[in-house]
Amino acid sequence: MTTKERNSDSDHDDPDRSRRKWMVGGGVAAAGMLLSGVAQAQKSPGGAAAMDGLPVPVPPADKTAGPIVAGRDSRLQGRVAVVTGAARGIGRAIAVEFAANGADVIALDISGPVSTASDAAPATPQELAETVSMIQAYGRRAEGIRADVRDPGALRAAANRIEQRYGKIDIVVANAAIQYWKPLLDLQDTEWTDVIDNNLNGTANTIRAFAPMMVKRNYGRIIVVSSMQGRHGTKDAASYAASKWGIFGLMKSAALELGRYNITVNAVVPGLVATALTLYEKRLTESVGETGYKPNGFLTPQEAWDRRAATMPLGVGWVQPEDISPAAVYLASDAAAMVTGSEIEVTGGDSAKSL
Repeated sequence: MTTKERNSDSDHDDPDRSRRKWMVGGGVAAAGMLLSGVAQAQKSPGGAAAMDGLPVPVPPADKTAGPIVAGRDSRLQGRVAVVTGAARGIGRAIAVEFAANGADVIALDISGPVSTASDAAPATPQELAETVSMIQAYGRRAEGIRADVRDPGALRAAANRIEQRYGKIDIVVANAAIQYWKPLLDLQDTEWTDVIDNNLNGTANTIRAFAPMMVKRNYGRIIVVSSMQGRHGTKDAASYAASKWGIFGLMKSAALELGRYNITVNAVVPGLVATALTLYEKRLTESVGETGYKPNGFLTPQEAWDRRAATMPLGVGWVQPEDISPAAVYLASDAAAMVTGSEIEVTGGDSAKSL
């Protein structure tokens, strides 16, 4: 595809981009005195037009977030997004929030048993169908695809199918993950491997399967989901912490390699979130244990909430999936055009306790 063809395709997908080119190309000056003040503010409210009498270079339209426009951080109209692990939890919230902001969304999930090295009950085909219905409720195209992120061939087949049906892939969110709580020295070999294969290798497989479609179009947004448990050690969850730590290195490396194709790669970093992956007694007991509290017998959800909330700057025991999804929308939008190799932490305040 030529540069001209790519630009034409991009303009068709995003009316604001063609408007942005018109502004950068000097059309603002021709709009007349009536609009000149507004146009100048939109063009560069904080940038310098010259330095020592010399013009200051301005980036091309596809290398900037562009002029200030209301809502530009949430506009996804005309975009096609793929979200893994979308049957429920964070993946579902991101998929539905994308749709609420104008994107067509393909929800990908294994929707069945993953591994015995998982403390959460597996997602079901019914849950995946519910996600699709939620997307469609916003008037967007949607479908569910059952696939295992540990299977690169299945992911490549899904990518080809999506590209043929929708014509392109703009956004990919690698979210699918499992969690297992067991002391490191007690882990069976397969238990360690299954967590790493699903979380870290599955994220890499997702990028490797879908990024080639983005490279062809010279445009893309890749968002990986890590965890605050990847920021620090986690007692009895070494496999999960290691997998999420590895995602940071993967994300930054991919950002370095894919930036030349106008593809950004960033991470959303949740704290403790109210999902099936985390809301069970073992997980909550370990989390509350980090505060120094040792429950006497069964730990109720209310007790866990109260103990954690007392240590959190925003006074919550944990955050909701819908607290995470707006960050993904921003990273998927044109407003984040110059954000890559970065992380956004959504933790309710856990971020304030670590570097």
